[in-house]
Amino acid sequence: MRTSKPHPELAPKGYQGLLQVVRHVAASGLDQGLLRLVEVRASQLNGCAFCMDMHATAALEGGESQRRLNLVAAWREAPGFSPRERAALAWTEALTELGRHTVDDALYAATRTHFSEQELVDLTYAVALINAWNRLGVGLQPDLPGEPA
Repeated sequence: MRTSKPHPELAPKGYQGLLQVVRHVAASGLDQGLLRLVEVRASQLNGCAFCMDMHATAALEGGESQRRLNLVAAWREAPGFSPRERAALAWTEALTELGRHTVDDALYAATRTHFSEQELVDLTYAVALINAWNRLGVGLQPDLPGEPA
């Protein structure tokens, strides 16, 4: 860990703000399995070891298969992902890598064929949230659970 204390202790109001968004996303009605895939994929793209470990573990505990988790980085080529999951993963990649991807009208329209307007807004909050957590994880490098301090 790079900081002397965990970031929630050093910035409790910021942490509580992020937890408000966590509660919103959790209550949004979006499928928890879909959200775990989004979290894993964004964390892979951002290179956040802490978040990859945490969200892959949560996905497995929630019933996701190890095989699909192994393939989420190659979701375009891999079988077994639904059209809705593919749309969510494409949206996740575009919003996570804004410098490399375009969030154009075609992507928006393609994603909207699988998500209502409300669901797309909630999905966008989920992507923004995991990207915020990833930046904390990459920047501050908290210890992985079970890792010696």
